[in-house]
Amino acid sequence: MKLRPMIEDDLLKVLEWRNAPEVRRNMYSSHEITENEHFQWFKKIENDKTTVWLIFSNEKDEECGVVYFTNYSPDGGNVFWGFYAAPDAARGVGTKMEYAALEYAFSELRVHKLNCEVLSSNSAVINLHKKCGFEQEGCFRDFHLTGSSYEDVVRLGILENEWRDMSDTVLERITARMSP
Repeated sequence: MKLRPMIEDDLLKVLEWRNAPEVRRNMYSSHEITENEHFQWFKKIENDKTTVWLIFSNEKDEECGVVYFTNYSPDGGNVFWGFYAAPDAARGVGTKMEYAALEYAFSELRVHKLNCEVLSSNSAVINLHKKCGFEQEGCFRDFHLTGSSYEDVVRLGILENEWRDMSDTVLERITARMSP
């Protein structure tokens, strides 16, 4: 499992993943993104030092997801993160991506706290975050307009020391699933 920086050559593949209905419906911006819009977005973030966009590869070296960090500052502190998997990614890839992302955030970016926001309808990801040690810190009620109705957004966070206490357990869970 590894993460590497996203480059321009990744954009068409990432756009395909991002536009998949099962990914779009769990994002704040759920419209179908055009190729031009996607390339313009990349030009904007490419040199933005407050964001980090990475491609996730599984243990077979297959690229199967995106991990990103926003509001990053080199002096540590707090950062927000998110991820999405390719629609055809194997079951369990979310846990692997989360493990890799948390290791990257606390070891490479050297942040103190990792935060995320999840639409309340995305209970699978909320539960995944909690299994990896995230604490629910709040709920923004009726925060996001999804279609014609408002939806709550769940706010979660994890501190570096909490991750260090939990990381071996998460890795054991991943390893157990990979064993024949």
